[in-house]
Amino acid sequence: MNYKFNSKNTRLANAEGWISILVNTLLFGLKYWAGVVSGSLALIADAWHTLSDSISSVVLLLGIKYSRKPADKDHPFGHGRSELVASLLIGAMLGFVAFYFASEGISKLRNREGTTYGMVAIVVTVISILLKEGLAQVAFYIGRRTGSISVSADGWHHRSDALSSVVVLAGIFVGKYFWWIDGVLSIIVALLILYSGIRVIADSAVVILGEEPTTDLVHRVNEVVSRQGYDKMEPHHYHIHNYIMHQELTFHVRLPNQMTIEQAHQIISNIEDTLRAELGIDATIHIEPESTDKHCKHID
Repeated sequence: MNYKFNSKNTRLANAEGWISILVNTLLFGLKYWAGVVSGSLALIADAWHTLSDSISSVVLLLGIKYSRKPADKDHPFGHGRSELVASLLIGAMLGFVAFYFASEGISKLRNREGTTYGMVAIVVTVISILLKEGLAQVAFYIGRRTGSISVSADGWHHRSDALSSVVVLAGIFVGKYFWWIDGVLSIIVALLILYSGIRVIADSAVVILGEEPTTDLVHRVNEVVSRQGYDKMEPHHYHIHNYIMHQELTFHVRLPNQMTIEQAHQIISNIEDTLRAELGIDATIHIEPESTDKHCKHID
């Protein structure tokens, strides 16, 4: 992923977080009230799912603020990965919410508890679907614009809440025919929440554990290298190190054996300066002699 954080994009991410907090807190109150009035565990679960969105947005804002701190002695690569920690916390939070309401749903089924829904539940659920999908679209847009994993994670949180509300709405219309529908809906909502949590954790874990450079990035780096006028540089052995606020790239190139250290240094410095200026990437380049592969093949 190409991270493009600057002051403008950070303001966008912060705005998404604050809008999310305000809308979700309002929706939590409406859903919880509707759930209590109708006696629906599924609606109450959906309400807590919505409130967890507000909490995750608070975590998001704190993560974004901390990630902008400059590098220091203890964190020489900056604090950008704190945003990934924020995403992991969001995922863990979703897992906890999912476990709780799955357990409550199973308990309701065991006790054969039914629920009678009313018009209030329908209206509140429809409002929730529309607002949550709207928030999801805003978060996805800002996530693409800024390259922020935690903003995108917030978008998936909104989307999962909208989908869970769709499931609840469907259940409301058939609830009068099946006493067990509310308990089953609670479990379904819990599974949707769990899926969202797993997805958020997986996206962050990929970056923490290490990710492969994209084909597009490799292509663009190869273009920069080719401008140096040496056809046999053959850049290879790419490794990307993602620190969110910036990326560091290491790779190897080949240069003629007879080239002086000063000439090689100038070529490598030109490549590194160009990558920093055009792609915003700090590169470290290892030089190999052109004859390396020939010697290896001879030995084999």
